[in-house]
Amino acid sequence: MAKTSVIKRNEKRMILAAKFIEKRKEYKKILRDPSVGDGLFFETLYKLNKLPRNSSSVRIRNRCCVTGRPRAFHRRFGISRLKLREFALAGLIPGLVKASW
Repeated sequence: MAKTSVIKRNEKRMILAAKFIEKRKEYKKILRDPSVGDGLFFETLYKLNKLPRNSSSVRIRNRCCVTGRPRAFHRRFGISRLKLREFALAGLIPGLVKASW
């Protein structure tokens, strides 16, 4: 089980990323435009850098919704490989069976 503080920190990052997503898109659109002058470019870059670090979506970590484990995460199910195996063997995930040949 992951530390509660780490899980809460990740949740805070999700909230911040959702809050600033439009502003980040707007700034990045200006930065990608080749017709923008140097003054506006650097001003926009400064504004983008002033946003909170945790408002960036790349800082969000996928975690198991049961244990909070950050590694071996299956996106389709939203859980780690350990819980996936446990739930599959218990028959809690419909349509998922252990492979055998």
